[in-house]
Amino acid sequence: MRDHQPRAGAWVTDQLIASAQQGDVESISAVVYSAHPHVLRFARTLCATPQDAEDAAQEALITLFRKVGSLRASAALASWMFRIVRNECLRLLRRRRPEELDPPGADSVEDDVLRRLEADRVAAAIGALPDLQRRVLIMRDVQGYPGRSVADALGLSLAAMKSQLHRARRAVQAALAGPDAS
Repeated sequence: MRDHQPRAGAWVTDQLIASAQQGDVESISAVVYSAHPHVLRFARTLCATPQDAEDAAQEALITLFRKVGSLRASAALASWMFRIVRNECLRLLRRRRPEELDPPGADSVEDDVLRRLEADRVAAAIGALPDLQRRVLIMRDVQGYPGRSVADALGLSLAAMKSQLHRARRAVQAALAGPDAS
């Protein structure tokens, strides 16, 4: 495989994405392999069952493998993959029989849908952030990397990383509060 080492905390390098977009099979495999743990972790938080999470993650990775050439920017990889996973989880949820959706003692389907809608709102708010803020927020709050690792991976000082993270969190909170909140 080519020497494409992702930055610490990054899924893949821009160079690796570019090679994958041009059809390099080794690069495509590397992109899919590096995305797998992140996609699966997200699917587990969104899908109704662990099996659905596995299926959704697998479908998302197959879609990535088939359509990586249509990805417009490497920075869009995470939001593109999460959107695919979300859509697949919703598709799998729609296929379930009502008795599978509401076992005794479980949350109602309505509660489950409301949680998923809230997850969609959060994803949209994160997607609307400027690139640097989105990357800092995803690496720190979604992927759970330590602040120093995020700062180093993005070439920022720790103070600058914290500032970007604070701005990103405030922007997401404001977006979730809605236009009426001030």
